[in-house]
Amino acid sequence: QVQLVESGGSMVQRGGSLKLTCAASGRTFSTMGWFRQAPGKERREFVAAIVWNGGSTYYADSVTGRFTISRDNANNILYLQMNSLKPEDTAVYYCAADLDTEHADYWGQGTQVTVSS
Repeated sequence: QVQLVESGGSMVQRGGSLKLTCAASGRTFSTMGWFRQAPGKERREFVAAIVWNGGSTYYADSVTGRFTISRDNANNILYLQMNSLKPEDTAVYYCAADLDTEHADYWGQGTQVTVSS
C-alpha cells in the first residue's frame, strides 16, 4: 500500500523559512514532488519535482531561487526547503509521486503552510 506522509507545515512570518518532509512507503517512484493549493483556489499548483534516480529538479517560476527540493534515497524521504517565504506562499502543500506538472498518481494528505505579513 502506497503512503505519502507530509510533515513540517506551520505558521511563519514573511521572510521566514520552513522545511517540509514527505515519508514515502509502499513502492519506489520515478519522480516525486510538491503541489500546493491556496485558499479559494480550485486547483492544486505545481511547486517542484525531482527525478528519484539522477536527481534532476524542476521548479515553478514562482518559487525558483527560494525553494529547494531534495531527497534521501536510502530512506525514501522527500524534502522541500522553503526560504524567503511570502504571504502568497500560504497554502496546503501536498507531497506527490509519479507526477508531471499537471497530474500525480499518488498524493499525501497535505500540510498547512501559513505565511503572515
